[in-house]
Amino acid sequence: MKYLFLFITSFIFAQQTQFTDFKSVLGKITINPVSRSIAGDVYYDFEVLKPIDTIKIDAQNMLFSNVKLNGKIINFIYTMKELQIIFPFQKGKNKLSFSYSATPKQTLYFVGSEEKNNLQIWTQGQGKYTSHWFPSFDDVNEKVIFNLNIVFNKEYEIISNGKLDFKSELNGMSVWNYKMKKPMSSYLLMLAIGKYEQKKQLSHSGIALEMYYEPKDKEKFEPTYRYSKKMFDFLEKEIGVKYPWEIYKQTPVRDFLYAGMENTSSTLFSTRYVVDSIGFADRNYTNVNAHELAHQWFGDLVTAESSKHHWLQEGFATYYALLAEREIYGEDYFYSKLYESAQQLKFASRSDTIPVLNAKASSLTFYQKGAWALFVLKEAIGEKKFKKAVKAYLKKNSFKSVNTEDFFTEIKKVSSFDLKSFSKVWLESSAFSTLEANELLKKNKATAAFLEVDKLRNKSLIEKKKYFTEIMQSDVYYTIKEAVLNQINNEKFEDKKEFLVLALHTNNVQVRQAVARTVNKIPEDFRGEYESLLDDRSYQTQEIALFNLSNNFPLQRFKYLDQSKNWIGFNDYNLRNLWLSLALTTANYAEDKEALISELIEYSSINFEATNRQNALENLIAFKLINDVVLSNLVNATTHHMWQFSKFGRDSIRKLLKNSEMRISFERILPKLNENEQFQLERLLKE
Repeated sequence: MKYLFLFITSFIFAQQTQFTDFKSVLGKITINPVSRSIAGDVYYDFEVLKPIDTIKIDAQNMLFSNVKLNGKIINFIYTMKELQIIFPFQKGKNKLSFSYSATPKQTLYFVGSEEKNNLQIWTQGQGKYTSHWFPSFDDVNEKVIFNLNIVFNKEYEIISNGKLDFKSELNGMSVWNYKMKKPMSSYLLMLAIGKYEQKKQLSHSGIALEMYYEPKDKEKFEPTYRYSKKMFDFLEKEIGVKYPWEIYKQTPVRDFLYAGMENTSSTLFSTRYVVDSIGFADRNYTNVNAHELAHQWFGDLVTAESSKHHWLQEGFATYYALLAEREIYGEDYFYSKLYESAQQLKFASRSDTIPVLNAKASSLTFYQKGAWALFVLKEAIGEKKFKKAVKAYLKKNSFKSVNTEDFFTEIKKVSSFDLKSFSKVWLESSAFSTLEANELLKKNKATAAFLEVDKLRNKSLIEKKKYFTEIMQSDVYYTIKEAVLNQINNEKFEDKKEFLVLALHTNNVQVRQAVARTVNKIPEDFRGEYESLLDDRSYQTQEIALFNLSNNFPLQRFKYLDQSKNWIGFNDYNLRNLWLSLALTTANYAEDKEALISELIEYSSINFEATNRQNALENLIAFKLINDVVLSNLVNATTHHMWQFSKFGRDSIRKLLKNSEMRISFERILPKLNENEQFQLERLLKE
């Protein structure tokens, strides 16, 4: 009990990082896609800074063996959450090695299968979850140089942090050895496995930029990664600190949990941003690309020491991503995005009482208000001083953990700006300073016009008609024209028709889409104008227009369905899903309804991504095209790792269970389901 007591008391009064410094680690791992498990040997080098009797490594639900300290077998305690090594450690260098295995329930994800030739394996360790697949450290303040040696089927590409040191083959397997040179927090450790191809570019400073894609998406490479090198070169120059790692990789993965994740030197992002040139107009990767890249400095190079200071990562990444987009799209775009986030923050502040400097702040607060705080600060002290402070902040704290005061320390060196008052308003208050924000926004002519439009919200259409006409006929930035259309949305159609016609004649994709979105009831004399939206180079516009036209003019459905029968849309098949639903519900249109039903049901299966499956399931349920396969696919959705999709599955089943016949159908398929599916369905049946 002596050692246990000392362990508890040690960690009550001090964190492990004050006693030990883990320097580097080599993980030799293999992954089994059938059992969805991982196993390997791990070798840690660490230094004891002060005498201590226990060291710990976070490890969730793992098995350990062959644990050695400095080459000798040593006793250990495993709590199912931590590997604890009990020993009278003295100051000095040490080596710890062990073997482990795990079948992670989260953080290491398997999508598809080798059998179907669509297997992808990827990790998502944001926060403190890497310890579910690799024994590491949930404490972001413990930074380690990671090296991974990964064994897998030679037919697959393996991507991890750092540079590929070597690759070898043996008995149909490949060994990929990735090395880092600088330390990082464990949550930034990653791997991705899949059948990928890649293209390389070289940044202005000589950094290798590797961009991965699935072979089927070769034609989508350019629009997906458009502006990548330009943004990399811009951010390196704008931040004033050389990119801190040796290489930068980007890889799309299916059914990713978020838009993207800034793993050190190796970003993962959702395949929803893999787009062609048409899809680029509605759903491009540019902002996510810039945001995750900015994190390589703000988050990866310097890491917030605790959640309270999370804005130092997300606020900075959001702001610098916006600066990168300004370089591409211009000042009007930059200010329109600031205006948009200001509106969101203003309305959110009415109910959101948690400020930026609080671990429980919302994503909107951390990201957007954090970005606004930086914009305000930069405008107050001047660009030159702001850049100097940011550069000093990054250089002084490289590969370390930081808090807000560390950033303020550098601001104080270049300016006498009242940071105390600034902090109270922008970081410690939940209110949004609309007046101050608007004064800054007025510096841009387009945003000033936006604010003028907003002031007219309560005026009659007659009073603002002349002004709105001038706007629609001018070359003002498109978001102002969208604002006009949104403001007149509830007006009688005849009163707003001329504005809608002017909007369509702008030939601007976004403005025309605003017409599609705001006009649900389409008069006959506007049908021709509205039908032109079907030809727009925007999958989103086409989807809205096809749906609205089909509903408003059922006698014209055959024409619309013939026009759109070969449409696919985004990689979630948004247009194909809609077409199938309309074709199946249009009398006498489909010659082979069974084939169309089968196609729609197939899109709801595990062979497709969650967004595609949900679209299909929603349509199948809405049009009552339900059989046992559909019900099984719906139950399977409840077991999916994406919480949004699993929630959709549960909510949909709850609604269906209100129908006694549906309840009988679910009970009938229960024995045919796998163990996880049975567990989920039984819970819902018992509610």
